[in-house]
Parts: sequence; C-alpha cells; structure tokens
Amino acid sequence: MKKNVVVKMDTTDATPIAHLVQLANQYSSRIYLEMDTKKVNAKSIMGMMSLALVSGSSVTIDADGDDEVKAANAIEDFLTK
Repeated sequence: MKKNVVVKMDTTDATPIAHLVQLANQYSSRIYLEMDTKKVNAKSIMGMMSLALVSGSSVTIDADGDDEVKAANAIEDFLTK
C-alpha cells in the first residue's frame, strides 16, 4: 500500500524521527519512506536521519505486510499532525 503525504510536523531535531522509528517498529509490515530518489526503511534510525524530512516535504509511505493499512495510516497521522 502506498500513500502520498505532505509532512506538517517539525522535524528539525532527532526526537520526532526517533519517535517515528519507534512507531514504525510496532508493525510487522515492511515500511519505507520515499522522497525524491531516496527510499529508506522507516524502522532504521540512520536511514530516517538521512532522509532530512522537513515540514512541507512530500513523501510516499510504502507499507507491505499483514498490518500495512494500520501501519501506513499511523505513519501518515504522525507525519501530518
């Protein structure tokens, strides 16, 4: 399942990214975030730090697995609040 979202949160420090990684790790599905030509594992803190998410960024959530709908919705909610 893929979802396109626009980031609306403050991601200028590591704390929200760490919380996003913790959230992603609650799901069994494989979860990736895609931005421009970069695709990173949402469960990897190093990968997520390299993505450089900023408010206004357009990203694609790519979740695949048993709980992909719940996972994608949770990541979307986190990124857009």
